[in-house]
Amino acid sequence: RQHRSAPGSPQPASARRGMAAENEAELSLLECRVCFERYGPGGQRRPRNLPCGHVLCQACVGALSGSGSRGLECPFCRRACRAAETSDCLPLLQLLEVLGPAGGGVPSALGRSGGAEGPLPAGLGLRLALGGWGSLVNPTGVAACRRSGRLAVAHDGKKRIHVFGPSGGCLWRFGERGDAGNDIKYPLDVTVTSDGHVVVTDGGDRSVKAFDFEGRGVLAVREGFRLPWGLDATPESEVVLTDSEAGALYRLTADFKTGRLKKCQMIRSQLVSPRGVAVCQTSGAVAVIEHLKAQGPNSGSTRVKIFSAEMDLVGQVDSFGLNLVFPSRIYTTAVAFDKEGRVIVTDVCSQAVICLGNPKEFPIFNPLISHGLSYPVGLTYTANDSLVVLDSGDHSVKIYSST
Repeated sequence: RQHRSAPGSPQPASARRGMAAENEAELSLLECRVCFERYGPGGQRRPRNLPCGHVLCQACVGALSGSGSRGLECPFCRRACRAAETSDCLPLLQLLEVLGPAGGGVPSALGRSGGAEGPLPAGLGLRLALGGWGSLVNPTGVAACRRSGRLAVAHDGKKRIHVFGPSGGCLWRFGERGDAGNDIKYPLDVTVTSDGHVVVTDGGDRSVKAFDFEGRGVLAVREGFRLPWGLDATPESEVVLTDSEAGALYRLTADFKTGRLKKCQMIRSQLVSPRGVAVCQTSGAVAVIEHLKAQGPNSGSTRVKIFSAEMDLVGQVDSFGLNLVFPSRIYTTAVAFDKEGRVIVTDVCSQAVICLGNPKEFPIFNPLISHGLSYPVGLTYTANDSLVVLDSGDHSVKIYSST
């Protein structure tokens, strides 16, 4: 909405503040947050995605990794990686291309871009896109409340949890960034229990924290975890979570209304850096993404394991196995079950969402979404069977439904 004023009269203060905020957001978007140099389409200023979702210029990636094959540590979240694991930040490169050498304004460029191009698979269409840079900052997890239709997103903002209503509007934000007991230092994932509580894994102090939907902290579990990462809720409001450094899977039982922890039990061990996890709401099966390490410049792959409700291994498939049926490298970052019990994963290499079928059918390969995603890191389903994808590449939540 534009402010109108008489010719020659000064702009209202609110308009000047709005323009200043817009300019500040534009500078923040187009500059490397380490060296504060403007990104460019090539060379040392080319924007690069780190595996954690943060973006640096090529020069800062090289400076932080040093010479040889020594790893680097993300300056924002401290997650370790190697320079070979970084990738081009396509949304910023596309924006720089639209802006051109003259460097026009970001709002006008976004208006011309028209969003994602290319057809979607038959029967599945993009219904709603939420967030975006400034609303969400480097989001890491998304969860749906099946009872109310609300979406909870964990991100790197001043208030770490952003709650959207069923129509897409922001309801509220909570989870202050700080050192108090209920503050959230660095959220890695989020889930919503059937009784309406938001549960977050906090990599900053290696804890699991629970809130009600108004943002009041009800429980914090800090003992026994080495690096709690992914989590998902069961229909009984229990929480299944991974501990990446311990290589373990836990089941947490609590009375969230009274803030009382009943049990935190290890239900599976000897996993390899488990991160993403999902619980099938009908069968109780559990899917876990393991992040495997390997030697060489293209080191690292992923493996999806499926366990029964009794925690017996019933199926697994790794990047190599998927490459036998799909001719490109696959790196899965998030997993979910659809209402039929099929396993759905995100792949950051092909920027896609893929159905792997039922565990007994592995490895079926059926792309559900192959266009319009940049760096998909989160996945969930709503009660009405809409597919929700968290795209860290453009800091948005994208909701797809049957057409």
